[in-house]
Amino acid sequence: MKNIGFVSTRISGTDGVSHEIEKWADVLVNNGYSCCYCAGEIDRDVDCSFLIDEAHFKHPDNVRINQGVFGKKIRASDITRLIKSLTGAIRQKLDGFISQFGIDCIIAENILAIPMNIPLGIALTELIAETGIPTVAHHHDFAWERERYLVNAVGDYIQMSFPPALPTIEHVVINSLAQASLSHRKGVSSTLIPNTFDFGSPPKGADPHVVMKLRREAGIRDGEYFILQPTRVVPRKCIERSIDLVSRLEGSGRKLVLSHPSGDEGEEYSRMLAEYAEHEQVELCFIDRLVSPGRRESKDKPYTIGDVYQAADLVTYPSKYEGFGNAFLEAVYFRKPLMVNRYPVFISDIEIHGFDLCRIDGLVTGETIREIQKILSEEDLRKRMADWNFSIGREHFSNELLEKMLLSVMERF
Repeated sequence: MKNIGFVSTRISGTDGVSHEIEKWADVLVNNGYSCCYCAGEIDRDVDCSFLIDEAHFKHPDNVRINQGVFGKKIRASDITRLIKSLTGAIRQKLDGFISQFGIDCIIAENILAIPMNIPLGIALTELIAETGIPTVAHHHDFAWERERYLVNAVGDYIQMSFPPALPTIEHVVINSLAQASLSHRKGVSSTLIPNTFDFGSPPKGADPHVVMKLRREAGIRDGEYFILQPTRVVPRKCIERSIDLVSRLEGSGRKLVLSHPSGDEGEEYSRMLAEYAEHEQVELCFIDRLVSPGRRESKDKPYTIGDVYQAADLVTYPSKYEGFGNAFLEAVYFRKPLMVNRYPVFISDIEIHGFDLCRIDGLVTGETIREIQKILSEEDLRKRMADWNFSIGREHFSNELLEKMLLSVMERF
């Protein structure tokens, strides 16, 4: 079993799922496997990619389905027909992907966990049930963990496919809370593999020229702090807390730098955030136009996400919910001080390891401001925190751990 097929809605850009696919693929390729990719959007090598337009969560038919079933308790018959029609089209193309690349094993990336694309999940479930193809279902977050999916008219489909309980599926979750809830709700056992990072290969020192140029292009002047929000602009990231911090932090220039784009979950939150920032007299500096979606710079986007972290003075991570915390690990890897909201998975799976951070419990207080001000003004303190956090990251969240655990899952097939 050597040909692995990653299947997702999108395998492209800077989102957490795409980054985890990259890490898993690196481990597998280094151990003699061949990896191919199937999704509605792909930025991998075209020779190992299979595009299915209908698999993208932004495909017009899928958008129509989601609008017709979420926030409602009864679905119209035409939506049911559309789901079945789209399922058939996707299933036929999934068969083509498996045939073209001789796929021996599928790794389903979050598409059997969260119903962003219901027909894709159903089509893959049917394929697995009918062929018995070995499958690793890599779950990042479940439908029951997201408010927008709690009221729905597709309970029958969610029960069947999100996730399915089939004998040839190995379930993998990224946190202990998900592991417990999957067992409780579905009676399904799973392997816990947390998000990881390449702590075994420390980052190279920052290039002063690149850092200076990026800060200038981000709109950060000399003497101002580069406060980085390294997440997508979606409601659960609670970016208004970062605005609260910047509005009261001396030396910040009242500027917040956002590295990722908005729009994955609509524009309403982005508009609210812009209004709130204007009210608090904080400038939002979006730099996604400058940052390559991959790990290498491109002609049009000359900076990597690594360059962005190197340029930052402080990273803000005020989310109310995360499946794990890719951006958290990235900030630790690049040795940057962090302000973190104590979201549930942070409390259960990360905080217990003893990271040295500025923590908040939902609110930015005067004590928060004083603590951040102290961290930013004392270089020795920042270095001690960075070194300590990096050592913890290397011990508990390294790619070496990922390799050991992932290969163990593959060997069970």
